[in-house]
Amino acid sequence: MISRYARPEMQELWGDAHRYETWLAVELAACEAMEELGEVPRGTAAAVRAQVRLDPARIVEIEAGTQHDVIAFLTQVEESAGEPARWLHLGMTSSDVLDAALAILLREAVDLIDKQVDALLAALRLRAEEHRLTPMIGRTHGIHAEPTTLGLVFARWHAELARARRRLRWARSGIAVGKIAGAVGTYAHLAPAIEERALAKLGLRPETVPTQVVGRDRHAELACALALLGAAVEQIALTIRHWQRTEVGEAEEPFGKGQKGSSAMPHKKNPIQSENLTGLARLLRAYAGAALEDVALWHERDISHSSVERVIFPDATTLAHFMLVRLERLIEGLVLYPERMLQNLERSGGLVFSEGVLLLLVKKGLPRQRAYEIVQKNALAAHAGRGRFRDLLARDPEVAGLLAPTELDQAFDLNHHLRNVDAIFARAFAEEHD
Repeated sequence: MISRYARPEMQELWGDAHRYETWLAVELAACEAMEELGEVPRGTAAAVRAQVRLDPARIVEIEAGTQHDVIAFLTQVEESAGEPARWLHLGMTSSDVLDAALAILLREAVDLIDKQVDALLAALRLRAEEHRLTPMIGRTHGIHAEPTTLGLVFARWHAELARARRRLRWARSGIAVGKIAGAVGTYAHLAPAIEERALAKLGLRPETVPTQVVGRDRHAELACALALLGAAVEQIALTIRHWQRTEVGEAEEPFGKGQKGSSAMPHKKNPIQSENLTGLARLLRAYAGAALEDVALWHERDISHSSVERVIFPDATTLAHFMLVRLERLIEGLVLYPERMLQNLERSGGLVFSEGVLLLLVKKGLPRQRAYEIVQKNALAAHAGRGRFRDLLARDPEVAGLLAPTELDQAFDLNHHLRNVDAIFARAFAEEHD
C-alpha cells in the first residue's frame, strides 16, 4: 500500500524486518517442539536465538540467486547463527513457515483494526447520544419520506459497524490456524505432536486436514469480512456526501485553517474525505474477489495464490485501518446543522405526515384504498403548489366529515414520530449488541 493510505504501525507490521522475525519465531517454535520430543538436541533453539542476527538486505541478496525466499531466509539464518541452525526446518516445507507466519501477521493486523473499530464506535455513540432527538427528514429513494432523528442515523451506523466487527473477530479466529505437516500434509517426516506443540507456542491451531498449505477459504473469509467493514464505512461516507450538498446543507466535513477546496474556485468546501473513503471502499471490496479466486488450488497446492496474497493482505488490512482512522476523525469533527435539518423537514409543508392521515381515516372506517386516494389527491395538489397539505385536507369534505381539527392535528405531530426513539436506542446500544 502506498504511504498516502498507510499508518506507521501497519507499515511496520508488514515490513520485511517484522516478517522475517515472524518466520524465525515459527522456525524456533518448531525447533523447541522437536527438542521436547527428542528429535533435536536440547538447547538448539536457544542457541540459534542467542546468535542469530537477521539481515533483511542480505536475505534479499541471497534470494536474487536462489529465487526462493524461504531458502534465502534459512541461508542467512545459518550464516548468522552457525552450526545450531542446521537443525531448523527439519522435515518441514516452506508453507509450514509461511502459512503459520501469515496467520500471526494477519492476527496482529486484525487486532490493530479491531482497536480502531472500537474508537470509531465510541465516536458514533457519542454523536448518537448528542443528537438522540434532533429531528430530520428520513429519505427513501433520496426523496423525503417521514421524520426521523439524527441520533438514529448515528445509531444505525453504530449497529452496522458493530456487526462488521463481529464478522472480523470471527474471521480472526478462523485465520489463527497453521500447519507444520510437511510437503503434502501427511506428517511424513515429523509427528503431529510436533505441530501441535509448535503451533500452541504461537497461539495457533492445526489445520483440520492439511495439504501443503492451510485452506484458503479461511483467508477469503477474512477478506470478505474486511470488504463488509469497508461497506459499512462507505454507507456513512455516502450519507455525509449527500448531507454536504449545497441544496441539502445539513452537515459538512471539518475544514481546517489554510485548507483549500479547489484550485480554481476559492469558495469551494468539498466532502473530499467522504469521497476518498467511498473510493477506498471499492478497492477494499476488490481484494475480497481476489481472495475468493485463491481458494481453488490444484491438488495439494499450486503457487497461484502466493503472488496475490503478497499484495492483498498487507494492502487490505492497511487500507481498512487507514479508513477507520480517517472516518473516526471525520465523525468527531463533523459540522452539523440541526436548524437546516428542521427547515428541510418542513420544506414539503407537511406532506411527510401523509401516512398518519391515512391511518386515521382507516381507523374512522374508510376502506384503506379509498383513504389512500383521498390523501394522495390532496398531497399531489399541495406538491403542485395549490395550497398547504393540512389546509387542503381540512377543506376536503370526506376528511372533514370524519376528522375533527384536533384529530387532524394529531397526524401532524412531530413528537408522535419520535416517541420510540429511546426504545430503539436501548436496543441499539444493548450489551449483547456490542
